[in-house]
Amino acid sequence: MRRGGLLCHFLLFICLPIFFLSCTTTTPVPSTTTVDLPESSEYILGSEDVLEVLVWKEADLSKVITIRPDGKISLPVVGDLQAAGLSAEQLRENIRQALTDYVDEPTVTVTVQQINSLKIFIQGEVNQPGVYDLKSNFTLLQAVSLAGGFTEWAKKDRISIFRKDAEKMVTIRVNYDKIISGEDPGQNILLKRGDTIVVP
Repeated sequence: MRRGGLLCHFLLFICLPIFFLSCTTTTPVPSTTTVDLPESSEYILGSEDVLEVLVWKEADLSKVITIRPDGKISLPVVGDLQAAGLSAEQLRENIRQALTDYVDEPTVTVTVQQINSLKIFIQGEVNQPGVYDLKSNFTLLQAVSLAGGFTEWAKKDRISIFRKDAEKMVTIRVNYDKIISGEDPGQNILLKRGDTIVVP
């Protein structure tokens, strides 16, 4: 009995600290819900997006239409209008103005039915590199998750995002480790159409 009692005390002495240590150790978990979209992040239309254009009391002028590769749409009466590069509200106003010569006080609604133009490219040391069609705004962390995460050789502190901005190519450097650790969560940027993410 005495020997058994000493053994129980020994096991408690060894195991209890390990148990408490395991309970108090946490691993940082990346968050994909803390990024607030600024007002300027309103979705911008692109080629292959599908729109529904409704003109109140004018069924012949209302239709579901896909933005062409040249960025334009064709509507009855008004003809071709630029759509890519505009928000749905901007396009709505342009259609409304174009119809004023044909309809008294036209009331127009433009709804995005399908987002098909929001493509990003992920290359390098991720498990599933390739081209991804997104259906909403995405952050860098979400894109990495979509690509299956990093390979074991990935240099996560040296990620590059190549972005075309005003007819020139801009390179954005990102340190993934600083995002996860909370040291610099602002690096978890909102991706834009055509961004190329390279993980060395």
